[in-house]
Parts: sequence; C-alpha cells; structure tokens
Amino acid sequence: MPGRSSLAAAASSGATCAAFLTVKDAADYLGLSPHTLYVWRHRRQGPPSFRMGPRGRVMYRLEALDAWVREQEQADSRSNPVLNPLNTPLQERSSRFLGA
Repeated sequence: MPGRSSLAAAASSGATCAAFLTVKDAADYLGLSPHTLYVWRHRRQGPPSFRMGPRGRVMYRLEALDAWVREQEQADSRSNPVLNPLNTPLQERSSRFLGA
C-alpha cells in the first residue's frame, strides 16, 4: 500500500493513477481512518468526494485533498495569524463606558 510520500511523489510526476484515491488511500494520505471519511461524507463534511465508475466507488481527487488541508490550515486561528485574536489591535473604550 503506498504511503503519503509515494502518493505525493507519484502525483508530482504526473501519474494518472495517483490523481484519484480510494477511501482507504485518502484516509492513509490524510492520516485518518476510513471510517472518519465515511462519517464526514455522510454528514457532508470533510474533503470533497465523488462516485466513479459503474459500481459507484467513492473516490477522492488528490489535488482536492491538498486544497482541503490548506483550507483547514487557513481556518484555524493557530496557523493563520489574521484570525488569531491576540494579533488584533486593542480598541479604545468609549467614554460612555468609562463613567465620564
């Protein structure tokens, strides 16, 4: 079973077979369990997936997984300084609240 580094290497080399991942391969790539991906899919959460082929196999596009991870990083205030409340400038209080 290919690991994250071999999948990424295959994708960067333009290999078509690594462009689409099964639920198990996508879970391995993200460091999650396949069950987590199934639950997220049922709840319409997580990375985008689709059904492919006559049997309707659930698949994930490798580039969509990478984009989804980037979105998660940007949505987290610990990794996005713009969202970190400690980086916002202090606001002056109105004199109405200072008892003046």
